[in-house]
Amino acid sequence: MKDQTFANVWDALEDSPEEASHMSMRSDLLIAIGQRVAGWNVTQSEAAQRLGITQPRLSDLLRGRITKFSLDALIALASKAGLSVRLDIRKAA
Repeated sequence: MKDQTFANVWDALEDSPEEASHMSMRSDLLIAIGQRVAGWNVTQSEAAQRLGITQPRLSDLLRGRITKFSLDALIALASKAGLSVRLDIRKAA
C-alpha cells in the first residue's frame, strides 16, 4: 500500500475536490467564528444573543459540529461576529 499525502484533511475525507473545498471553507469559518466568540469573554448565552442564534446552536458551533451549518449560515454568523469574509480564487494545483 502506497502512502498518500494531501493538502488538507478534507482532501483525504471527501469524495470530490468540490466537496473538499466546500468543507475547507466551512471549517475555516467555523474556527474563525469560534475564536472571535472566545475573545468576547462572555457567556454562551450572551454570545448567542449577539449572533442572533440560540445557545444550543452556538454550542454546536463551538463544539465543531460542522455538518449542522451551511456555508451561507456560517458567512452570516461571521458577519454578525464582526468578521469580514473574502473568497480567494486561484487556479487549482
